[in-house]
Amino acid sequence: MEDKKMLKKMSDTIRFLSLDMIQRANSGHPGVCLGMADVMSVLSQRLKHNPKNPKWLNRDRVVFSGGHASAMIYSFLYLSGYDISLEDLKNFRQLGSKTPGHPEYGDVPGVEITTGPLGQGVANAVGFAMASKYAKKVLNSETAKIIDHKVYCLCGDGDLEEGISYEACALAGKNELEDLVLIYDSNKITIEGSVDIAWNESVRQRFEAQGWRVLEIDGHDYEAIDKALDSCNEQTKPTIIIAHTIIAKGSCSFEGKASSHGAPLGEEDIRCSKERAGFDPDKSFFVPEDVLSRFRCAVEKGDLAEREWKKLLNEAPLVEQNEALKALSNPDFSKIDWPEFEAGSEVATRESNHKILNAIAKAVPGFLGGSADLAPSNKTYLNNLGDFPNGRNIHFGIREHAMAAITNAMSLYGLFLPFDATFFVFSDYQKPAVRLAALMGLKRFFVWTHDSIGVGEDGPTHQPIEQISQFRALSGFYLFRPADASENVACWKKALTLDAPSGFVLSRQKLQTLKPFTAYGSADKGGYLVAKRENAVLTIVASGSEVMTSLKAACHLEVAGINANVVSMPCMEIFEEQSQEYKDRVIDKNTKVLAVEAASGIEWYKYADEVLCMSSFGASGKASDLFKKFGFTIKGVKQKAMEMFGKEYIQTHAKGETI
Repeated sequence: MEDKKMLKKMSDTIRFLSLDMIQRANSGHPGVCLGMADVMSVLSQRLKHNPKNPKWLNRDRVVFSGGHASAMIYSFLYLSGYDISLEDLKNFRQLGSKTPGHPEYGDVPGVEITTGPLGQGVANAVGFAMASKYAKKVLNSETAKIIDHKVYCLCGDGDLEEGISYEACALAGKNELEDLVLIYDSNKITIEGSVDIAWNESVRQRFEAQGWRVLEIDGHDYEAIDKALDSCNEQTKPTIIIAHTIIAKGSCSFEGKASSHGAPLGEEDIRCSKERAGFDPDKSFFVPEDVLSRFRCAVEKGDLAEREWKKLLNEAPLVEQNEALKALSNPDFSKIDWPEFEAGSEVATRESNHKILNAIAKAVPGFLGGSADLAPSNKTYLNNLGDFPNGRNIHFGIREHAMAAITNAMSLYGLFLPFDATFFVFSDYQKPAVRLAALMGLKRFFVWTHDSIGVGEDGPTHQPIEQISQFRALSGFYLFRPADASENVACWKKALTLDAPSGFVLSRQKLQTLKPFTAYGSADKGGYLVAKRENAVLTIVASGSEVMTSLKAACHLEVAGINANVVSMPCMEIFEEQSQEYKDRVIDKNTKVLAVEAASGIEWYKYADEVLCMSSFGASGKASDLFKKFGFTIKGVKQKAMEMFGKEYIQTHAKGETI
């Protein structure tokens, strides 16, 4: 362990850099930065990481679940030698800076994952540890440890109060994630005051019940911190270190006070605090040379550790492991033997999706995932590939929120392409993590089955209505609702090319497979013409199960004198990325446009004059009866279209019986 005087000086440097950043920005959260500085200085000396290469696979991961501690995070990264400058610290929370208010993946090298909403980082850390555990199974041998690192997560009271942390930590205990270390900043303070006004459970007993190893220490005792961290080696369980700390430790006026949580402490207090610690009160953003030297040792140590790791990989006995590592790191999608489906066959898209998932998994060794206890219904089990941690089927249990955050981290680990699955209506439980996946641009997949009122007898509690609109409104997210099995294949092929998260909204009920013919365009462009008529006066745009209904309705409308083109739009976001010329050829501006979808449908008005959609919740009954009740039938689409043109037009142009 470092000399205690030096550790104190290192901790105070983190404290005062953080205070100066927050004061200059007139915005931020000083309390946690001061309270956790001692833990951070000790942890910094134990970490295996390479600031010159933040993507080194075998590095320790450090997740800051309390993202409001960003000033401390950026101070640590700067001091350690990551690509962040003192000038970047001075631009904390300013527009366009590398140091945003909460840490964002991609903005600053060294930030492992975007956190902010409390509890996300805890589940993310579990995801990194799960990825590590499976990677060790695949890549390590008795003589060579290719994967040999820790996952550290710093969290606070708020993180552990959030339900997502209960879900994630229970799963961590169940799977004995021995490389996971949760450092809990137990300062007993929240924004509203003492934590016990809303929370009084025993954290020790909670984690012991979940199968964790529990340590309690004084979070300002350097020797105790170091001893606790040292004891985390060679464990068989995840460890939580309950670090009893004082919020705003070292502040002259705010130590131990809730008011230090989310506002600058002021020039007077900063001067007093610096002076009391032996720092020059007239200097801002000051870093003592000996402190910088101690932190910057991480550059040389990390570079050496990575070079030794690469040397290990090049040893002759590891040829097979090296090949496995390359296959995980560089998936070859050209090897996928995609399933084919006969035109006219009736296959639910959840069923076709099962074949697709298995085809991908067979060719791509890093493709893995699971369901929130719904694999038999979601059809997501990967055949003959075993169960985690020995295989690629992950049993998340009924933990939708944690599941999404866990797979977010697995996608960032560096070796895996994860998916998770649940009923579409329960995507509501996943939304915060889905949003963060989009914000980070993660290549990962959400499988959502039971897509509409087609759920049937389970009723409105299980029938998603507004969820499609919600995810289409999410920037950087691609939502696919395929019309049939073949279109499902095309959607997956496209999704694998995207550097962004994708969601697949799939049917419970069987859908007829369309003939492999398009009038113009293709599914991989998001929207395309599946039927085109001469002298068309109407374009019907639909997705999913409503495409076949619209095609059949168009045949009936022709008799009524309404020539209708039909467009299938499995992915609105991809369609929007096409040229205006392409979009205009698919949706003819010279026609009236009717959109048809068994959902809330508000987003369709960007294309359509009228929308046949759900204006209420569903009901309990047979799917066929529900589609009839709410108008998603040949007759319902036909009547809606005829209303758009009016009786006079129909009487003039009808070629036969109109009803």
